[in-house]
Amino acid sequence: MKKETKTYRPNVAAIILSPKYPLTCELFIASRTDIKNAWQFPQGGIDKSETPKEALFRELKEEIGTNKVDIIAEYPEWISYDFPPQVVKKMYPYDGQIQKYFLVRLQEQREIDIDTEKPEFDAYKFVGVNDLFNHITYFKRPVYKQVLEYFKRKGYL
Repeated sequence: MKKETKTYRPNVAAIILSPKYPLTCELFIASRTDIKNAWQFPQGGIDKSETPKEALFRELKEEIGTNKVDIIAEYPEWISYDFPPQVVKKMYPYDGQIQKYFLVRLQEQREIDIDTEKPEFDAYKFVGVNDLFNHITYFKRPVYKQVLEYFKRKGYL
């Protein structure tokens, strides 16, 4: 029996600009511990009692060791994507995620620490916008492109 409707996990994602922004436009990406060479923006599920902004700050603290960021902009819509087959099994009962994206700037003198209680990343770096897609895992590219194009059109990137 085939499942008729897909189930999407509510999620937030952070496009983190370095503290050098707006003089230099560099984006934070990190490599997942559980999927080899899967670079992405920090993201995570929204708990039932949370707003997207509350989830954003909690997830950043859990994943990169700091939530000391300033929100610059928010993507106006929720965007969904499907997990690739090898991820669907791990994320059951979800077929994908529906995400709210935030563009944030890391505050000055804030230290990133990916060696958290439950590390999700084993490496991170800041890359230029034009270099980003040389690193990002394939199944996230269409959504990232859509969101980044919006922030470019609005003059943030």
